[in-house]
Amino acid sequence: MFLASRAVFAQEPSFRSQSNVVIVPVLVRDLTGHAIYGLHAPDFVLEDDGVEQAVQLDESVDAEPLSVMVAIQTGRRAWREFGRVQGLSSMLAPILDQPRSKVAVLAFDSHLNLAQDFTDDGARIASCLHSLEPGDKGAAILDAVQYSVRLLNRTPEGRKKVLLLISETRDHGSHFATIDDVVTLIGNGNSTVYALAFSPTLSNILDTERGNNQDEMNPSVDLMALLAQIRAATKRNTPQAIAAQTGGEYELFESRPRFETRMMDFTNHLHNRYVLSFEPKNPKSGLHRIRVRLRQAPRRCWPEAAIG
Repeated sequence: MFLASRAVFAQEPSFRSQSNVVIVPVLVRDLTGHAIYGLHAPDFVLEDDGVEQAVQLDESVDAEPLSVMVAIQTGRRAWREFGRVQGLSSMLAPILDQPRSKVAVLAFDSHLNLAQDFTDDGARIASCLHSLEPGDKGAAILDAVQYSVRLLNRTPEGRKKVLLLISETRDHGSHFATIDDVVTLIGNGNSTVYALAFSPTLSNILDTERGNNQDEMNPSVDLMALLAQIRAATKRNTPQAIAAQTGGEYELFESRPRFETRMMDFTNHLHNRYVLSFEPKNPKSGLHRIRVRLRQAPRRCWPEAAIG
């Protein structure tokens, strides 16, 4: 009894605490699309399911290295877009120039292929992107996003985690992930999504009008595909839905110059986002609706600002 009592009293007390910190990356732009700088935590109003929260602003994130996953569709008619995105490797160069930043490439159709794991070697990224080949008839966007974010979540702490998704607007063939699955995964891992989407039918129409339609099977406008697009109009725009529900960005491109412009925006916005955080007043599980707005428009800027 005596020895047992000594063992009990010799045991050091332990304490447990839990902190529910939610990270919210925010991009603020004026009406011309230019980023707004110099804002502080009191400038923002953040609501969690309609309840305003106390906001913190992390001002040290600019020094963090980047982990960027490029998920690029190769299935269905994505091969038509290869010419429009052929400068992608050079556009990623500024990211790789940053110390300790790395890029990986996932090519997907109905299957997922990690074409290049995370590396800081620009030559390997360029070789990987230049060797992309047309895939099958699938476009498993949700599965690709889920896989990509899981890889991002395995990268070391202290890094910005970014998914650059290049795909069409509709999911075709995902079997493992739902939109709720990927939104939850992105939120839990604090990843940022930038989606650049193309419309296969729109590309076909514009290429025909420009006289450079290289589709041997459909050298003119594909009317059947156009009708199929109309029928699909009621379906979810998958990249746009993911970006909207996770505070990311979504843009549509239909030409090489437009793609290059969107990529310039992407690289610029990587470093112009404010990283807000808060501890929910009434934490609860499940998806939340988070709304961010400015308390008032900065005097030096346009009277309105867009927050993404």
